[in-house]
Amino acid sequence: MHLSSLTLTWVQQHVYLGTFLFMAMESSILPVPSELVIPPAAYLATRSGGGVGMVILVGTLGSWFGSAVMYWLSRGLGRVFIVTFGKYVMVSEEKLERAEHWLHRYEAGGIFFARLLPVIRHLISIPAGIVRMNFAMFSAMTVAGAAVWCTVLAFYGKHVLGGYARLHPDWTQNPQGLLDFIKSQSHLLILGVLALCVLYFAFLKLTAKRGLAA
Repeated sequence: MHLSSLTLTWVQQHVYLGTFLFMAMESSILPVPSELVIPPAAYLATRSGGGVGMVILVGTLGSWFGSAVMYWLSRGLGRVFIVTFGKYVMVSEEKLERAEHWLHRYEAGGIFFARLLPVIRHLISIPAGIVRMNFAMFSAMTVAGAAVWCTVLAFYGKHVLGGYARLHPDWTQNPQGLLDFIKSQSHLLILGVLALCVLYFAFLKLTAKRGLAA
């Protein structure tokens, strides 16, 4: 809860810098929920006369930076080191294997869709670094996925968070209440992400069958 409070406070006081820093942390192994970064930043930027475009850009760059750091650390340290010491920073071997399986099965597209999914989003950079995935491809898919996620959250914050803020003037002091509200209103967001995933997985199966037939 302390980290959530710190996140919300920084985003409130330093909208763009806070967005960059905490989205970078969110893309590492630190448990920073992006729902407490982008929506409040977008709402605050709009209220101060700015737009959501800069929030999306800064959030995307922060996501890429945090992911790139994890990629190169994992590439340099290797799997044995990650498995041995990862448990001390909440990266269990089970979570790592899940991310590895995801990357092995869906390859470059898996990096893109991982940015839209919880748990996998925080860990996908590790197996990408371990297997020495092409960094340019990794970066392109990370930026694309992060941009989609930040755009959705930014417009969510701009159009939905205002009503909550008017009803709860102390919303910046209650990160858990804000997080609960965002999650309770995010069913359409979840359905949209699931629809994208289903379409992608269907595409993979169809192209695989064609390849086998050939």
